[in-house]
Amino acid sequence: MPEPLHLPDLLSGGWRDAPFAPFREGVDIARLHDGPPAVALLRYAPGAGVPAHYHRGLETILVLEGTQSDDRGTYAEGALILNPEGTSHRVWSDDGCVVLIQWTLPVEFLSDRPQDT
Repeated sequence: MPEPLHLPDLLSGGWRDAPFAPFREGVDIARLHDGPPAVALLRYAPGAGVPAHYHRGLETILVLEGTQSDDRGTYAEGALILNPEGTSHRVWSDDGCVVLIQWTLPVEFLSDRPQDT
């Protein structure tokens, strides 16, 4: 049986000791639960981003530090973003940020889709 995970003081920087590993260029990930749903921390370096992707399930993001932007706006520390199934967007952080993210199904990167001919 899996053990519960407790992250004390997450909102006060308790994420800093999480085991981050490279995810994409300029973005590190600390996987907290492989799911479903999957839960992780993402740490964006200033100027880093994630290309356009399609949500096959609900994605929930809580901005813990800094600001995260997508095609619809910029979200500051404390913002909660829900990206429902069927939506798509690009994500970036001009100044760097850390977010808590939960997703019910893996995203599909749109650049991975075959081009229409």
